[in-house]
Amino acid sequence: MTNFPPPAEELRFLDAELRQLDARRAVLLARRAWLINTLYAAPPAPPVRRTEATAPSVQNVLLVLGGILLTVAAIAFTLVSWGHMGIAGRALVLGAVTLAALGVPVPLLRRGLRSTAEAVAGLGLALTVLDAYALHEVAFTEVQGTGYAAAASAVLAGVWAAYGVGIGVPAPTEPSGRVEGEEPHGVHTGPVPLRLPLPLALLATQLPLLLWAFAVDAGPVSVTAAVLTTAAADTAVALLVSLKPVRITAAVAAVGMGAWGVLAAGWLSWSASDLSSAARAAGLLALAAAIALTAARRTPEPKPALGAALTGGLLLVAAVGGVLRVSLPGEWTVPGCLMCGVVLLAAVRMRLPDPVRRGLVAASACVQALAVSWTLPLVALAVVGPLGWVERIWSAAPADARAAAVTTDLPWPAHSATGPLVLAVVAGVLVLAGRGTAWRGQSLTVALVLGVAAVFVVPAVLELPYVVGMVVQGLVVVAVLAFAGAAPRPAEPGEPDEGATPMRSPLPATAVILALVASLSLACVGLASRTATLVVLAVLVVVFATAAAWRRESGVCCAPAALTYAAALTCAIGSAAAWQPQHTALLVLSVPVIAAVVAARLEGSPMTVPVEVTGAAAGLLAIGLAFTDPPVLALVLGLAGVIASGTALRPDRRHIGYVAAALFLLAAWVRLASWGVGTPEAYTLPVTVPALVLGVVRRRRDPQVSSWTAYAPGLAVTLIPSLLAAWGDQDWPRPLLLGAAALAVTLLGARHHLQAPLVLGGTVLTLVALHELAPYIAQVVGALPRWVPPALAGLTLLALGATYEQRLRDARRVREALGRFH
Repeated sequence: MTNFPPPAEELRFLDAELRQLDARRAVLLARRAWLINTLYAAPPAPPVRRTEATAPSVQNVLLVLGGILLTVAAIAFTLVSWGHMGIAGRALVLGAVTLAALGVPVPLLRRGLRSTAEAVAGLGLALTVLDAYALHEVAFTEVQGTGYAAAASAVLAGVWAAYGVGIGVPAPTEPSGRVEGEEPHGVHTGPVPLRLPLPLALLATQLPLLLWAFAVDAGPVSVTAAVLTTAAADTAVALLVSLKPVRITAAVAAVGMGAWGVLAAGWLSWSASDLSSAARAAGLLALAAAIALTAARRTPEPKPALGAALTGGLLLVAAVGGVLRVSLPGEWTVPGCLMCGVVLLAAVRMRLPDPVRRGLVAASACVQALAVSWTLPLVALAVVGPLGWVERIWSAAPADARAAAVTTDLPWPAHSATGPLVLAVVAGVLVLAGRGTAWRGQSLTVALVLGVAAVFVVPAVLELPYVVGMVVQGLVVVAVLAFAGAAPRPAEPGEPDEGATPMRSPLPATAVILALVASLSLACVGLASRTATLVVLAVLVVVFATAAAWRRESGVCCAPAALTYAAALTCAIGSAAAWQPQHTALLVLSVPVIAAVVAARLEGSPMTVPVEVTGAAAGLLAIGLAFTDPPVLALVLGLAGVIASGTALRPDRRHIGYVAAALFLLAAWVRLASWGVGTPEAYTLPVTVPALVLGVVRRRRDPQVSSWTAYAPGLAVTLIPSLLAAWGDQDWPRPLLLGAAALAVTLLGARHHLQAPLVLGGTVLTLVALHELAPYIAQVVGALPRWVPPALAGLTLLALGATYEQRLRDARRVREALGRFH
């Protein structure tokens, strides 16, 4: 009898079998798909080998090498084997080889073998040179070699050009319709010539004029003219010919020959000693300039046109400058060249291509920059030279303003009388050129610098009297500060900026910096005389103080400058009155007082910090002056503490109170030292008492403050130095008083549960007691046998070891008791 499972269990069994069949079917289908892909997939392609040299490049190399070898063979035949043949044989061989080499390119071109035709044509052109050499050796032996070379190069250039034009191939067209090898701006019809003959013909044209000049023993001017004429011809070819190889060759040749001619003409202009030779050199430079400007106008590319125009403008100025150098006094050469550079700016109004106009303007800018650089030694000497008076203050008033500036071994720059004129002209040009431009602010800033420099050096250049020179320089400082104050103010946040102009951003700051530099130089000039020093410093104090009060934007620099000059004035007053430095220090303290009062009235102005820093520096100067006299130093420190205390009354300067306390403490210490007090408590107690008072106040305000923070610094300041002094003191009063004080501190710490007084007082008390018992202990140790101390130490260690756990428990108990204190 068959037993069937219940239907539910049989259903579960069937579902499990079906799931296994589905999984197996999925595996088989995946395997089938992989096998199909493997059978029908294409075999992998073999790796492509990288080609290191293309077929055209290999062909060109082979053709070039072949042409070179044939040319070398022809040269060797001509130079070595020429003498073994008769006249008819020589002519027959060379003529036949040359004609063959020049005629072979025709059938090669018809078959489309252009590269091979180029190589064979190059060989034929080289053979023509050998033909010309052979002709001279046979038929024209009496002709001078250089002249024959000039004529031969001209004939060869014509022959090569005709050959290159006559031998050509039909012009293939590109997809755009433009002929291959032709530039868009050129027009070329007919067959395209070979690439090699025409450039070689152009190179050959570089020789005829130059060789002819050498042949007739022409002078440097004629040789230079020949070079520049050749450069002009090259430029014309580069501008007019449309074929790219010829145009590139002509451009390179024009640049090379032009550079050679310009250098030669420049040397002639520099070495010219009379007007006629300078005029000839100027004519050559003018010719070079005309070539460059013509190229600039006809060149379509912007960058080459700009460079050519720049070069042309500079050459024009150099041409005129060479004539001015020999016809005018030395000091007027640079101004004359500068005026020529300024005239170039007229190109802005001319109808010229934009690159040419910008190139001429750039040339003018270069000339002006060079003129300004010529004045830099003069300006540097006038500004920095007076610093030499610092080493010889009040020695003697100089004879004039130039003697006041030249205080070192540096010589006065030659031909510098027109330096101020050059600076003024460039400044005026910048003002006029910057109108209505985006860079107006920058141009006006540079113009301001140059204008101030021009006026500042006038007294030294004109050798004005010493006092007049100082007055002029002082007026420069006043004028520059007035200009800085009159400049438009920057708009406040949220305020409409209706009066905004490009000049307001860089000018005020630049003007203030110029005023500071000029005032420093003026102050150094005033050091030559006692009266001048006092007057100049007083005037500078008033001027900079007025500028700071007039405009707060410039007061950030002007206010500290006023205080600095005030400190210098107080020192000068003290020296003029023959005071000792320590007594002058009391007068210098007036500057920190003024700085503190002014800073308190500024109410968060940007000038506050600079004023306070300058006042602090003046205070340090006063301390340094009084350093050699302790009583006066103590007074100065105390007065400085008073000034710092007054500053600390301001809510935002409470931290200055610490500085005031330190100054008062230093003042007390210096006074005690001047009295010869050597007791340390006299120095430490003035610190301990205020520190403990502050600690008490702090703990009352915040009971959570630790006693170590509140009381430990004040107690340590007195207890530790006193303890050190007590250990070296043989008398009994100091240990007794220190022990009593330490006991009192310990008891107060135990009474109020304060950890710091308890630990510090107990430690000091213990050490004082040991100090007092030390003599007796020493006597006892000296009376005992030598074996007793080691024995006692051993017993002590045994006792500690036996009761180690109890000792740890006792130490833990002591630590917990201390931990319950504050």
